Amino acid sequence: MSAEITLTAENFKKEVLESKVPVLVDFWAAWCMPCKMIGPSISQIAEAYKDKIKVGKLNVDNEAEIASQYDIISIPTLIVFKDGQAIRQKVGAMPRHEIEKLFSDLI
Repeated sequence: MSAEITLTAENFKKEVLESKVPVLVDFWAAWCMPCKMIGPSISQIAEAYKDKIKVGKLNVDNEAEIASQYDIISIPTLIVFKDGQAIRQKVGAMPRHEIEKLFSDLI
């Protein structure tokens, strides 16, 4: 079983906005090649940091309303949430160490 959480309209508030730990959210889509490129890194991060942060994946095609709330216009977009607020955001494919820089000082 994956350490990543599949985020939906039903669980976004509980899993992200009400989380006691920082949450890295990957806004992605199945047809997106750069999303597929960072997918393994996202999975590795979810496993490596499972006791320190949450990692969630939100499919923008299935959850367009949430994506529009956060002005997602390009994917992949990674947003770090802390205390219910989006505090960092980065767009595009990047290596694992760049993704880790988004949250490493928060754990």
